Amino acid sequence: MLTKARIAVFVSGGGTNLEALLNAQESGQIPHGEIVLVCASNESAYALTRAANHGVPGVAVPKKQMTQETFEAALSEKLEEYRVDVIVLAGFLSILSADFVKQWPDRIINIHPSLIPSFCGKGMYGLKVHEAALARGVKVTGATVHLVNEIPDGGRILLQKAVDILPGDTAEILQRRVMEQAEWVLLPQAAEMLCKQITKN
Repeated sequence: MLTKARIAVFVSGGGTNLEALLNAQESGQIPHGEIVLVCASNESAYALTRAANHGVPGVAVPKKQMTQETFEAALSEKLEEYRVDVIVLAGFLSILSADFVKQWPDRIINIHPSLIPSFCGKGMYGLKVHEAALARGVKVTGATVHLVNEIPDGGRILLQKAVDILPGDTAEILQRRVMEQAEWVLLPQAAEMLCKQITKN
């Protein structure tokens, strides 16, 4: 039986969700998991600096220089090297193929900055999600953590948290509120849920 599940966090940019995960780990909120690797899809991702600041190995696997096949082969090599059990997609903007995902059944979680099924699907990421919510005029948005499977935007929803949209919100203000009130809360909780389940098996 595993004592702690070994987590790889996949990132593409600044790594604010990664920071939330690392802080949660250090404060004891992920007792059944340990972040052992951060993989960035580009070399300039500030998330790699965040990883280094917390003493976690970080590697760049630059997608733009590779085919899908070689990109995923390089990721798989790193996952095997670090004996990873769980993958957390935390602002990871590269699409993973169905073949890759099939190798990790119920072991990949992703966070989306809306209440799925609202404002998700192709092209819906980052500020675009919050712009769409404001354009639609909804009063509530939020974030969702879900397991990833081969079905686009599919997978079982693990956790959701609602966040109010306030008068005068811009997409940037709303994005920050959703991160602070939902994403940074849900992602560590979901990581712990999955790691606890895995270590019990």
